Amino acid sequence: MTYARIEIAPSILASNFAKLGEAVRAVEEGGADVVHVDVMDGHFVPNISIGIPVVASLHKATRLPLDVHLMIDQPEKYIEGFVRAGASRVLIHEEATVHLDRALSMIRELGAQAGAAINPGTPVAMLTEVLDKVDTVLVMSVNPGFGGQKFIPGAFEKIRQLNQLRARYNGAFRIEVDGGVDAENTAELAQAGANTFVAGTSIFHTPDPAAATRQLRKLATEALSQRV
Repeated sequence: MTYARIEIAPSILASNFAKLGEAVRAVEEGGADVVHVDVMDGHFVPNISIGIPVVASLHKATRLPLDVHLMIDQPEKYIEGFVRAGASRVLIHEEATVHLDRALSMIRELGAQAGAAINPGTPVAMLTEVLDKVDTVLVMSVNPGFGGQKFIPGAFEKIRQLNQLRARYNGAFRIEVDGGVDAENTAELAQAGANTFVAGTSIFHTPDPAAATRQLRKLATEALSQRV
């Protein structure tokens, strides 16, 4: 199985939580593929966001799959709860667990797609022993914890490295990028090898989130066609 198709994954962290349903409907209208949900515990990252009940509510409110990013210590304690709540894909950090292989296997055994995430200071080499167990690798292009941060350019090289490694596995995992993704860097990210684009501020902090979602897809798709 290969994952060449572009995915646009609006991050609800940047939305107005008082109007969360409206925000999700707007990006659905814009053709979003998944909804990205940032879960933060105040320990692994210096912020607290949402938990299992909100994921369960989102699952009932949208037809889109939920891309649940666990920025929490010892994620293996909570994986089952998030999958039961409706997570289609669960992303856990290499830095947050001492048993990454076991945790990724747990996600798959529960019926969800498994993803491994790395922070800006973590080299791609830390994931080489688990690439046969992931559906997605998430490259953080900001230090996680808060939306609206400036993109860290070092993410381009990490994505290129992962794209080369992906060829060894017949393209059998997605490369997802999260942090500072916008209309200025989406094309270059796609050319480097990314195919899932998490965007928060650049979608939800615009007058028309649906139009912003469509624009990112257009940029990424055109760049992918040029790369191929």
